[in-house]
Amino acid sequence: MKPNSLAARDIASVLHPQTNLKKHMDVGPNIITGADGIHIFDDSGNRFLDSGAGLWCTALGYNSERIAKVAYDAMKELGYYQIFRHASHAPAIELSEKLLEISPVPMSKVMLQCSGSEANDTAVKVVWYYWHGKGQPERRKIISRMGSYHGSTCVAVSLTGNPKYHSSFGLPFDGFLKVSRPNFYRDAEQGETEDAFSQRLAGELEELILSEGPETVAAFWADPIQGNAGALPPPAGYFEKIQKVLNKYGILFVADEVICGFGRTGNLWGTQTYDLKPDIITCAKGLSAAMQPISAVLLNDMIFDVMVSESDRIGAFVHGYTYAGHPVASSVALEVLKIYEEMDIVGHVRSLETRFLGILDELSRHPIAASPGGAGLLGGFEIVADKEARTSFPADVDIAGRLDEAAQAEGLILRIASDRVAFSPPLIISEPELDEMAEKTYAAMDTVHRSL
Repeated sequence: MKPNSLAARDIASVLHPQTNLKKHMDVGPNIITGADGIHIFDDSGNRFLDSGAGLWCTALGYNSERIAKVAYDAMKELGYYQIFRHASHAPAIELSEKLLEISPVPMSKVMLQCSGSEANDTAVKVVWYYWHGKGQPERRKIISRMGSYHGSTCVAVSLTGNPKYHSSFGLPFDGFLKVSRPNFYRDAEQGETEDAFSQRLAGELEELILSEGPETVAAFWADPIQGNAGALPPPAGYFEKIQKVLNKYGILFVADEVICGFGRTGNLWGTQTYDLKPDIITCAKGLSAAMQPISAVLLNDMIFDVMVSESDRIGAFVHGYTYAGHPVASSVALEVLKIYEEMDIVGHVRSLETRFLGILDELSRHPIAASPGGAGLLGGFEIVADKEARTSFPADVDIAGRLDEAAQAEGLILRIASDRVAFSPPLIISEPELDEMAEKTYAAMDTVHRSL
């Protein structure tokens, strides 16, 4: 490795998230140099189809002259201003109005933030602020699900139901409770139907609420399709039964639409796909198609009315981030939403959904794959050592690492999460590109299967 190469400079200077730091010092980075639509290129000239849209977010691919011009024009006009203490500007106002207009359930206000993690972190504070305003400050406990991911801030990662994100950080914080993941294939009992499985999970939620004391539980957090669990869709009847329990005990429901929002599931929102009735919605990723860091928290009248009274009582709603509602990011998000409407992004996703789900079915016939499922252009399948026994590969096999390496050799970026291969390709993907994705995935699985 040349001492002045980008790879050498990276090793000397960059701390990488979600990375084995010791291994990185030995193997170095894969330097990405450019992109064309849904494909990216590295500094060795290799071309990769990205089946995961970056981190679930590059809905319109990796480059756009139109969006670049909007960002340039916005920066020339107003490169920055904050929205603290009564200040505002047109892009933040127009984006907030647009989000309320397209919201899947009636919402009252929008809080613009900078990332999905920030949106969920803010939503937790809003939930606590609400219960303080209601005179019930003891309602602090928040329930989420194993297999979930809700962000990397200390609070958002405490919501996250994956111990790997907590190790060596002294997390999660107390009061963040977990119920079972809704993985029917892995966790159903012998002879149990999907509906019965969903009822059992709703019963588990109710038992937890009762054991903790309903008067101490503030909210329940869920993403419509669990991204970190491997693009795992809910089993039949799941959210209907879960929401019935929440309503029974007056517990707030927060829908994390960071991955599912803006067409990903075949509707504009995952909330519509699974008939959710949340009090708060968090969104990010597709909001700007990853072209700018921006997110939003949408909250209903019930929440906002209490916040108004509480902020007046104590003097202010003392919360905010320097770059929240950034005029350039807000302008880009507005343009992205306009592009979605012009190209009928929901209609495009629906036109590909049958083929996409068919591909998942075809791939799941492979000896190391099972249990396909998803919606729109978000879904995946289980990786199994034995289909009949539904067993996973031992950790020392490093099945995820093997699949990742084999996929890259085929020119494919593949996401493996929680013993599942998860797909969330850019929403502009075409049917031939879907077929290319399928062929490369199958070839990678064949390579790994032969090596085992």
